[in-house]
Amino acid sequence: QVQLVESGGGLVQAGGSLRLSCAASGRTFSSYFMGWFRQAPGKEREFVAAVSASGVPTNYGASVKGRFTISRDNAKNTVYLQMASLKPEDTAVYYCAQGDTRWISGQYEYWGQGTQVTVSS
Repeated sequence: QVQLVESGGGLVQAGGSLRLSCAASGRTFSSYFMGWFRQAPGKEREFVAAVSASGVPTNYGASVKGRFTISRDNAKNTVYLQMASLKPEDTAVYYCAQGDTRWISGQYEYWGQGTQVTVSS
């Protein structure tokens, strides 16, 4: 059974940084691409970033490109989201997800419970 557990969320001031982690278990982590999504109250879920099974290539949503960095450590079964230059509009629950193939063009199969990120102005 695949489990994804996010951590690292919290309250940060605008302009600050935060790193989210997502620990995966249940199947061979290095065989699947990973992604981060977010959902703010009253809004639809938004794609944030994705990384292929090997770590490259990566892909980013337009609203975070240049500020956020996705990476993974296959030895630790963990994917990270480094967030910098945070804005109040980045406030949301952040979810990690695991795909069904090595490549970021696949479908997401499993989701974590989410971690809250709040950016104060």
